[in-house]
Amino acid sequence: MRIALLSDIHGNREAFEACLEHAERNGVAQYVFLGDYVGYGADPGWVLDSVMAHVERGAIAILGNHDAAVAGDPVSLNEDASAAISWTQSRLSPAHNDFLRRLPLTVQRGNYLYVHANPVAPGEWGYITDLYSASRALVASQAHATFCGHTHVPSLFHMSVTGKFASFDPIDRVEIPLTPRRRWLAVIGSVGQPRDLNPAACYAVLDTATDVLTYMRVPYDVDSAAKKISNAGLPIGLSYRLYQGY
Repeated sequence: MRIALLSDIHGNREAFEACLEHAERNGVAQYVFLGDYVGYGADPGWVLDSVMAHVERGAIAILGNHDAAVAGDPVSLNEDASAAISWTQSRLSPAHNDFLRRLPLTVQRGNYLYVHANPVAPGEWGYITDLYSASRALVASQAHATFCGHTHVPSLFHMSVTGKFASFDPIDRVEIPLTPRRRWLAVIGSVGQPRDLNPAACYAVLDTATDVLTYMRVPYDVDSAAKKISNAGLPIGLSYRLYQGY
């Protein structure tokens, strides 16, 4: 089965639609959403409606820190993010809020673990940004492969049977075999607000039959997404950064 892994959509309808269409064209049969459906972008309701519809058809959805903040949990965020959360809260329905409050922090299916931020302490929202934080996460997870988002930067880490850790930056559309003699930690990147200096939306496809992971970069209508942010009265920096991918 081919599974699409999507994280950090952040209310960006244009990026999300482009990734969903791309995944459908590439034979994806299952979807896993790794959290942060809201915050930053101007279409949180549409994004949540789409995610909820996929969940009704069997998709997996995980809670992200921005989702938790919108639902009322105390989450530490910067000034722009906090402003976006306040704006978002006034635009969601009771059904949206109920959906967010019911989301789990982690889901495990067979040899795969799904979490938004970090398996060490999922509800503390720690970032995986380097080999040290990745090594702690790999030790904490007993899954063959752990998939997360949160940093908005695609990256891949692994641990050998002898306990050696290594990392590399995935390349667009290059297949990565998740070999059985290693444990893997894949940071998927962001659909709606990439931060690796590439403005194209990012998601990944996992082929469970072959245990092969492929990162995908998908161009989308950045102008429309950025203009919506500006017109909504959200912090203007949230629209500028879409163009730069930072």
